[in-house]
Amino acid sequence: MPRIETYKKKSLPKKYMILGIIASLLIVSSSLVFLLFPFPSTEKVSYLTGKHQIIYNGKIHEEAIVSNDVIYLPLAFIQKEMDPSVTLDKETNAIIITTKDKVIQMPSESLTSFVNGAGVNIEVPAMITKDNIAYVSYSTIQKYYPFEVSVLQETEAIHVIQNGDTRILGEVIPSKNEHEHRIRKNPTLTSPYFDTVKSEEIVTIEKEENEFYFVRKQNGIAGFIHKDNVKVQKTETVVINREETPRFSPTVKWPINLTWEAVYTKNPDTNKLPALPGVNVVSPTWFSIKNEAGDIANLGSMEYMNWAKSKNIQVWGLFSNDFNPELTHNVLANFETRQAMIRQLLQYSEMYKLNGINVDFENVNLEDGKLLTQFMRELTPYMHEAGLTVSMDITFISTSENWSMFYERDQLASIVDYLIVMAYDEHWGTSPVAGSVASFPWVEQNLKSLLEVVPHDQVILGLPTYSRIWKEQDTEGGNIEVSSKAYSMNDIGAWIKEKQVTPVHDEKSGQMYAVYQDENEKAIYKVWIEDRDSLARRSQMVHHYNLAGVATWNRYFASDDAWSAIDESLKRRK
Repeated sequence: MPRIETYKKKSLPKKYMILGIIASLLIVSSSLVFLLFPFPSTEKVSYLTGKHQIIYNGKIHEEAIVSNDVIYLPLAFIQKEMDPSVTLDKETNAIIITTKDKVIQMPSESLTSFVNGAGVNIEVPAMITKDNIAYVSYSTIQKYYPFEVSVLQETEAIHVIQNGDTRILGEVIPSKNEHEHRIRKNPTLTSPYFDTVKSEEIVTIEKEENEFYFVRKQNGIAGFIHKDNVKVQKTETVVINREETPRFSPTVKWPINLTWEAVYTKNPDTNKLPALPGVNVVSPTWFSIKNEAGDIANLGSMEYMNWAKSKNIQVWGLFSNDFNPELTHNVLANFETRQAMIRQLLQYSEMYKLNGINVDFENVNLEDGKLLTQFMRELTPYMHEAGLTVSMDITFISTSENWSMFYERDQLASIVDYLIVMAYDEHWGTSPVAGSVASFPWVEQNLKSLLEVVPHDQVILGLPTYSRIWKEQDTEGGNIEVSSKAYSMNDIGAWIKEKQVTPVHDEKSGQMYAVYQDENEKAIYKVWIEDRDSLARRSQMVHHYNLAGVATWNRYFASDDAWSAIDESLKRRK
């Protein structure tokens, strides 16, 4: 039988138990202290990773090049942050810059630039290339931009500031604790630090987060510092003076009353032109692209010009792309061809003593919209220098790529003097459904959408002076075939009289409407009528929406009383 032994356990002295509890409490409390009051990090990390990194708008950007004290900024940085319109023309390997009154061409590695076609000597190459990256000398372009670019001491970073920037200055409060003067990567004391600041040092406060300011030293290095260690001093606005070019002022009086003169082969006999009361601008369709070399076909007429001048009517020659998307791409794709077209337009403008140019480019590939905008950037300064008003025809905003989406309307508005919106062809000639050329609800709804993008006082509202007679004919298969043909206002009046139909008001379109049924043809004819009253109502939109005026397509389609209706409507607001 096994033996069982028992022992009496000795109790632990109370003093040891108390010491253990105290030790445990110390461990727990020290852990809590460490968690709640962490030790400031002493780890220092680099803020800048490159030699000449750009600091702009509170961010670090790509590196610039500094050569013989000349700062070369990456072209990509200039395009993204300073001027998106700056382009690199691959054919000539030149930088193209446009301003309100200048077109500047700066060939790579050259000591000559061209301003509005005239050669100008420069001290250093405007553009250099390194590792297939284009860099632009800021000293050669700084006169065109309200920016200041400098190399910072110590870090050799490139600092970029813009006119109008707001800066909040702060002064570092003295402290005996070194860690309180460290500017850190993140808004916490445990974060690594980039650099230290000195007592009473002036820093720029760029933002605040939690209990920290994000401050920038004069050497460009920035980081977070607790608010208790910086005293806000003052706010100042950066002022960089650059010569401002006043915006070109068109000489035509408000409201503009323009009509297009459709010239396809020859100009009209000026002896047979009707009186045009109120019309102050005519735009004959004289010029169009002839070929890929950028040659321009010319149908100009001095006889027509003399007639317009005798009536105190301005002439804005229309320049068209003939609705040819492929030809349009080819002539807009490079700088030299664009310049060739501009030179010809200047010659024709001088030849005929034009008052303006009206650009009518339609049916353009979506991807070529940027090229068209660039062409307008380059065209407009030359035209303004010659004293010419620049207008451009656009459509309402829609999802059609080739007829609407390619227009960069907001940018075009900042370039040209007027945008003429072709507020018609709601139902176009080959529409599968019969309908109004431009119903009033359709025009107003689309006009409101357009005015959210472009300024009211730059918009000229296009008015149709034609109507379409629609034919809906039964076919042998039991379907209905829809076709249409455009007619002038006089022709529509004659057709209504011939068919002995009585127009009625159509609530949906807001227009007078007529229908005629031909039993022999098994067809129904429909027309939404443009007449004196509809043109007067459309003209009132100039007052309702504070527009620049109206433009009628076209002079030939209009009846004699159309002009007085428009004129009287523009002169008063109902």
